Amino acid sequence: MPFNTQPTMENQQIQLLPLEAADFADLYAAASDPKIWEQHPNKDRWKPDAFRTYFEGAMQQGALKLVDKATNDIAGSTRFYGYDAQDDSLLIGYTFYATRYWGKGFNLGVKALMLDYAFQFVSKVYFHIGADNVRSQIAIGRLKTEKVGEEEIAYFGEAPKLNFIYRLEKEAWLSRD
Repeated sequence: MPFNTQPTMENQQIQLLPLEAADFADLYAAASDPKIWEQHPNKDRWKPDAFRTYFEGAMQQGALKLVDKATNDIAGSTRFYGYDAQDDSLLIGYTFYATRYWGKGFNLGVKALMLDYAFQFVSKVYFHIGADNVRSQIAIGRLKTEKVGEEEIAYFGEAPKLNFIYRLEKEAWLSRD
């Protein structure tokens, strides 16, 4: 079975579904709060033009929309990208949630779905986290990742910014408590 960057997955709270062009307005409604982006390397993504660039990259990379099963609202987005057969790895990132979903277990649930899926195909998953994005660094630390580097990362259509690189090995994920 080949790796699919847009699998359909779900748990009790949320569905991960392929992002479609028709989702722009609903996804922008979830992303238009400046608080979401205040620690992100690209702090202006809440603005329509900057978000349009983000969305175009999402469409090209095959992103996922995160749908709240209780309300059927789009809660945010995430994606798989950077598959590297030689390194037996891929990346998960570009994740954001509307603020009303913060602190409610959505991120852990989404990451669990994605990691369970990814580790059927690779032995390592990497995450790029903005150097100033303490909120995401704390969240990714809860997954027992390890910081393995720092790198200037150019997000789609945006200038390079310093990111920390975190890695999670398949064995560590499978042996979690």
